[in-house]
Parts: sequence; structure tokens; C-alpha cells
Amino acid sequence: MNHRALPAGVLLAALLAPVTGAAEGRHVLWTVAGESNTVYLLGSLHVLRPQDGSLPSVADAAYADAEQLVMEIDMDDALADPAGLVQAMQAEAMLPEGQSLRQVLGEDYTRVSERARSAGFDLSLLDRFAPWFVAVTLMQLELENRGFSAELGVEQTLTRRAVADRKPITGLETAAQQFAVFGRLSLPQQKRMLLMTLEETAQLDAEVDKLLAAWRSGDIESLAKTLSEEYERFPELYGPLTENRNRAWVAQLVDLLDDDDDYLVVVGALHLVGRNSVIDLLEQRGYDVVQQ
Repeated sequence: MNHRALPAGVLLAALLAPVTGAAEGRHVLWTVAGESNTVYLLGSLHVLRPQDGSLPSVADAAYADAEQLVMEIDMDDALADPAGLVQAMQAEAMLPEGQSLRQVLGEDYTRVSERARSAGFDLSLLDRFAPWFVAVTLMQLELENRGFSAELGVEQTLTRRAVADRKPITGLETAAQQFAVFGRLSLPQQKRMLLMTLEETAQLDAEVDKLLAAWRSGDIESLAKTLSEEYERFPELYGPLTENRNRAWVAQLVDLLDDDDDYLVVVGALHLVGRNSVIDLLEQRGYDVVQQ
């Protein structure tokens, strides 16, 4: 999703860029053959730097072959209605009446405020917002300070291309559904998530290099290891943030495999690796899923 709060390295991975492909030719792109069509699964993350380059040629070829584009949410609708997106976010990101971020964070407020100030924003301006939203804001600003931009990311790049080509775009879920996942987390869980993000920003440069190297090489083992390590630290998030959504998506992908059109499905790369990933769940249903 475009504004997500995940623990530590998972939050970082969720906001970073897609794999550009390695010398040995592995990519975070898979194909699944239906009865009369092909579904391509592209592991995307959401921001890129100018120096990170363009999509790999296999992704361009998948886009060209696909009659329809499917993303986590319908990006052309989301970009066309930014006010609606903000309204959906605010419905889940605002703290209950009478509560403040300072109260929720307690003695940890000072160090979160200091980190926010170093990233370039005043934490007091978000005093009515829930900790999950602060975690997302903090990580996004830290990445922007390093040159990453959503405008250069896979979703917006492919959305612009599809709109120009008049290629249909659909979503696996709505922005409101995504935000609701976080709104249902307890405030102590959200606080813990924010504090873990604080740790991550303290070592961000090294983590960025490691994750980008894994993406560029299509190293799904390293990505799965990152996912596993983070959810060992925060296991209660694996279900609502990843596994439950994967299962809901797979049910829709199975329907696409009965269609005649070819589809390019673009979801966060960490949804395609590890236990009960989209790939794993499709294979459990008997599909042959081939990494490109």
C-alpha cells in the first residue's frame, strides 16, 4: 500500500523500490499459467531514486503482454481522488477523542520528537494522530531525504503508462480496507511499531543498501529472511498485515486465471516471499508459479 506502517525492516521494505534484475537474470517477477491466459506477479515496492533506473525488461514485457493491470488498490482512481484517499486515511489515523499522541507515547515522546525533528517535521503537529501514521510519516520523510520518491516508484510509473495506453486498472482491495488494518491495531501495538521504526531509521542507510541489493538480484531468500526476522519480533502483525490479505488476494487471482485476458498483478514484494505468501498459497492450490 502507499501509506503503510509495518515493523522496522518490513516498513522500510514496504516503502522502497522494485527489483531491477541481476546479472544471473533473476527478478521479482513470476508467471502463472491459467487455462487460456497468463497472470504475471510483479513484486513492487513504492518509491525509487532517479539512480535506481527503470523497470527490468521482463517487467516491461509482462506489461506489454497483459491486457489488464491489477494493483493492491486501483491507483488511477486513488490518484484521481486524493481528497477521498485522505478522508479514508484520516478515518483510521486519528486518535479517539480526548487522546493525544503525547499521552499515548508517554516517556517515549521526547525521543520520538527528536527523531522527527531530525527528519524535518514537528511532532506536535501530529498530536491527534495515531502512532501507526507517525511511523509511516517518519519513514517516508527519512526516505525522501535520501532521494526516494513515490513518483518514480513502480505503481505510479505503471499507472501513468496504463492511463496513457487506456489499459484497465483494478485493485485487489480499497484504500479504506488497507487503512482499517492499522486502525484495528491496539494503541500499545501501534506504539511498539513506532518505536521499532525509530530503531530502523537510526541504521537506515545500511538497511537500504542491503534491501536494494536483494531486490536487484531477485534474491527471494534474503527477502523472505527479512520478513521472517521482523515478524519474529512482532508476530501478532503477520496475520492482519500480510497473511490474511494474501489469502484474500489469492482467491481473486484464482478467478483471474479462469479468464481469457492476460494480467499483470503488482503487489508489495514481501507479499510474494516466505510462508503463506501469495506464491506459496498459489502453489498450495496446485499452480506452477515460475520465477523469471
